[in-house]
Formats: sequence, C-alpha cells, structure tokens
Amino acid sequence: MQIKIQTPISGLTSDSRKVRGGYLFAALPGMAMNGVHYIPQAIAQGASVILAPAGTPRPEYGDIEFITDANPRRAYAQACAAFYQKQPGHIVAVTGTNGKTSTVNFVQQLWQSLGVHGASLGTLGLKTPERFVGGAMTTPDPQLLHETLADLAEAGVSHLAMEASSHGLDQARLDGVRLSAGAFTNLTQDHLDYHGNMDHYFKSKARLFAELLLPDSAAVLNTHSGYFAQLQRIAEDRHLRVFGYGRAEGGLIRYTEPEVVSAGYRLSIDLAEEPFEFVLPLVGRFQIENAMAALALVYAEECYDTSRLIECVQHLKPVRGRLEFVTGHPKGAGVYVDYAHTPDALENALLSLKDHCHGRLICVFGCGGDRDKTKRPLMAAAVEKHAQMSILTDDNPRTEDPASIRADALRGASHTKEIGDRREAIKYALHSAGHGDIVLIAGKGHEQGQDIQGVKYPFDDVSEVEQAMEIWR
Repeated sequence: MQIKIQTPISGLTSDSRKVRGGYLFAALPGMAMNGVHYIPQAIAQGASVILAPAGTPRPEYGDIEFITDANPRRAYAQACAAFYQKQPGHIVAVTGTNGKTSTVNFVQQLWQSLGVHGASLGTLGLKTPERFVGGAMTTPDPQLLHETLADLAEAGVSHLAMEASSHGLDQARLDGVRLSAGAFTNLTQDHLDYHGNMDHYFKSKARLFAELLLPDSAAVLNTHSGYFAQLQRIAEDRHLRVFGYGRAEGGLIRYTEPEVVSAGYRLSIDLAEEPFEFVLPLVGRFQIENAMAALALVYAEECYDTSRLIECVQHLKPVRGRLEFVTGHPKGAGVYVDYAHTPDALENALLSLKDHCHGRLICVFGCGGDRDKTKRPLMAAAVEKHAQMSILTDDNPRTEDPASIRADALRGASHTKEIGDRREAIKYALHSAGHGDIVLIAGKGHEQGQDIQGVKYPFDDVSEVEQAMEIWR
C-alpha cells in the first residue's frame, strides 16, 4: 500500500546533508549507517516530512509530518515516483549476474536502428541518441532514478532499457517504476557478501517478476538457465507473458551451435517460428545470449517485423569494457579488456576468446576487496583452467590488504604468477604475448579508477594497454 503524504513537499532525499526547506527526509536503515540517527539534522535543515521505519519514536520537536512504514525503502521509492510522476511510456528492466550492461545497451541500439527514441541506463551511465552521461551505480537511488525518468520523458524519450541489480531490487529502488517488460540473463555466484546465500540472491532477482512488472508485461527468460522453470512459474502465476530465448526447444528465440567467423559468429535462429541465418558481429559466446535477450525484449514488447529486427541485430556494436578489442600490439597479439569479475564471467570470457585464439590465452585478473571472499579461489581456478598463462594482480582492494586478497585467490591456483601492481601486471602480459596469442585484461572493464583505502586513483585498463604498447614500440 502506498503511503499518503498530507504536507506539500519541495523535494525528497535519503541523505540528510541534502535536505532543504520543505523536503521529505527518508530515514532509511543501512548496513553501515542508520538514517534514523540523522532525523534531528534533517529537521534542523528544514525537512517538513520524515519517513522512518515502523517503531521509530516520533521526534519531540519540529513542526513536521511524521510517517512510519514497515518497508520504508519501498515507501520512499513510491513517494519519489508520485513526486516526479513522469516516466517514459515503455520501460524494460534486465536482471542477472552477468550480461545486464550489454543487454540494455543492445536494446537501445536496436531501438535506435528502428527509429525509436530510446535510452539505456545502468553501470555505464545514461545513454540516449543525443548524449551520454557516465554513472557509477547500476541501479540508482530512487530520487535520482525518478528524477532521471522525468527528465527523459520531458526530453521526448519514449523507451528506456535499464539494469536491475540484485541490490537495487532487494532495496526496492525500482518500486514505483512502471515496467512493461523484464528480462533474466543468468545467475551465478556473486554478491554473497550482501545476500549471504544463493537462495536470497535468487529471490532478490526474482522480485522483478514476482512483484514489479505490471500486469500483462513480458517476461523474457533464458531457457538455458537452471532457474528458468522457477521464473516461468512465478511469471505465469502473475499472468505475465513468458518469452524464452536460448538453445533449448520452444520459446520465442532458439539458436543452434554458432559457427566462428572472423567478424564474430554465424548464427542460425528461429524467431517467432521463422528461420534466419546471419552473422552477429560480436566476439564472445556470452554476447550471443545478450544479443538474443535484447532481441526478445524488443520483439516481445511491440512485435516488430522479424526480418527488420534481424537486419538491425547484424549492426550491433560491442559495449565499452565488454571484450573491448585494443589494437596495436607490436607482435600481433590480440588484446581485450573485459569487466569479468566472477568465476562464471571469467570462464565465459576465456572460452569465447578461445574460439578466436591461434596461440596461447594469457589472462590478467584480480579480486575486489570488501566483497564475497569465497569466489576468489574459484576465480583463480577458472582462469588456470582455460588460460595458458595466468597473472594475478590487484583490482579495487578497497579497505582490505591487497596481499591478503591475492593470498585468498591463490588457494585455488597452482601455477598463477602474482604481480600486485596492476600496471606492471599488464605490461608483463603484453610483453609475454606473441603472434596468435590473445591477452585478456579482466575485472575492471569500463572503470576509470583503482579503489585503495578510500581513495580512487585514476586507472583505465584500455589506456594502460595503449600506453604500454606505445612505449614498447
């Protein structure tokens, strides 16, 4: 049930430092801080409405409207939606451990090819046909999200594809967004530092289909995933329209074993029971699934002409930091930068590059600090399984000791080389590579910094590769 606010407000925030006169302040619980402790500060700065968790005592001072709710995060998101009101008419959300960023970007590319004024929002930021604004959060805070939705609607954007992270879904950041379609890519181990176990992780993802999609919305599901049957039942129980994609029989899209070609993959697919054959100009087998998810989302929502859609798919371009090819290796090796930072993502990236590799696979990787520690040895094991040379380095150690993080990872390794300095690790990999080899620099992808003890130092893997090769030449 949506909360009712009697007092007119001039803005909303969950950050007490941003409160202005006439604002609603949402005193939300957090893992590190509790917003309830900042209610006095918010009132002192002019808040006229306070939203707090159920059981919070009413402040004894201040002429305010005081509202409590058992789920204050959801109530805050709904209040943001009511305050900003406007949203693009068609909003689709993509959830899954891997593939969200590429999929929403591909959806936006397909819309643009079809002449639709669409945008994408997620890890890379906000992208429209007219502009690009970088971002740092996969699923933004509800206030920023709904302000963005209203701005897009005012600018004439009719369609939006956005990422739905497990954190964002669990924390009700998407509640109040009028979603007309949702997609699920996959679920593999990640974020267990937050979710605790895979069951809670799955339930957070499943909220998209169990609670958030509007009636008669499209649920686009990966038939290859082990969670397909569960999600199909959830979607059908809510009378959502289910569209499967993958290599399994049935569903909207089915594709067979791809043929590797120099430009990417030759695919044979059935789309809405029509057969098509074409070349998908993307490197990486996992990008096939992402492209098919995007194709299914676009078709499922508005049923475009299938031949026209297939023509558009053949012009998809790779996404920044997702198997991004960096040219110019002096010995003719292939060099790729990718965001892979889970065991499954590393395995998929390496298997994809193996299709195009005529020599050795060389991989530079690291494990993030203050995150799920159990995946660290699994990441090292995945790299050693598929790469002929494995180099462990640092990747956003944050507040942890980098050497301790590397020690955790090396428990899953037997012949991985350890070079803590990421710049030196990249140089070593590039110098070790020869003609026919492929080097994968994994973990950071599009990121522009290295997070060490609360300080973000400038660091871009693509730039580091380019500079190293330029000096070498």
